[in-house]
Amino acid sequence: MRALKMAVFIVFVLGALFALFVVGCNTIVMGGSEDYILSKEQVKDLGADCVLVLGAKVYEDGSLSPVLGDRVTTGVDLYFEGAGKKLLLSGDHGQVEYDEVNAMKATALERGVPADDIFLDHAGFSTYESIVRLKEVFGGKSVVIVTQSYHLYRAVYIARRLGIEAYGIASDVRPYLKQGYYELRELGARTKDVLYTLYWPEPKYLGDPIDLSRSGRATWD
Repeated sequence: MRALKMAVFIVFVLGALFALFVVGCNTIVMGGSEDYILSKEQVKDLGADCVLVLGAKVYEDGSLSPVLGDRVTTGVDLYFEGAGKKLLLSGDHGQVEYDEVNAMKATALERGVPADDIFLDHAGFSTYESIVRLKEVFGGKSVVIVTQSYHLYRAVYIARRLGIEAYGIASDVRPYLKQGYYELRELGARTKDVLYTLYWPEPKYLGDPIDLSRSGRATWD
């Protein structure tokens, strides 16, 4: 019985320490980025290197999920308001049958963004990879990042840790079906990326540098 009580105590202490670690990491991320999450009006005419739209689910028919649709729409609006000189669409295109970036591109073209100003990052498999590739592949030094508010803290935090002049704009325009799940999952994701920004693992793919001052068509497939 005494051994069982000791085991329960140890498990409880370890669980409490882990919970404190998660809370601490989330506090670091949110505290380190909240001052750089702005309104659309505040980034109007900012002229950053690009507006970065982070990917999310695309349906089998190629249509954008509500989460992703709102991100792209917000990103396009910011582009036309002068927040960024280019539009960089970063998402998962690791398989032929699943393609976030070309679906995002189609929407941007439909909304009138010039083709030359649309850049695609086909290897944005995670928030961390999208941000690292922004700097290492696309040479981004300043950026306006677009995603939902629960996700925005982490994206801006990673970019700022990389030395990028990053600002975030929330694309929440409606309640989302899995909002609670997204926010719960983000607790773990923030914790993971705090650790990642301590030793900076290399993304799955990097590749040759891409000049944002040239035509984005070179990144299309």
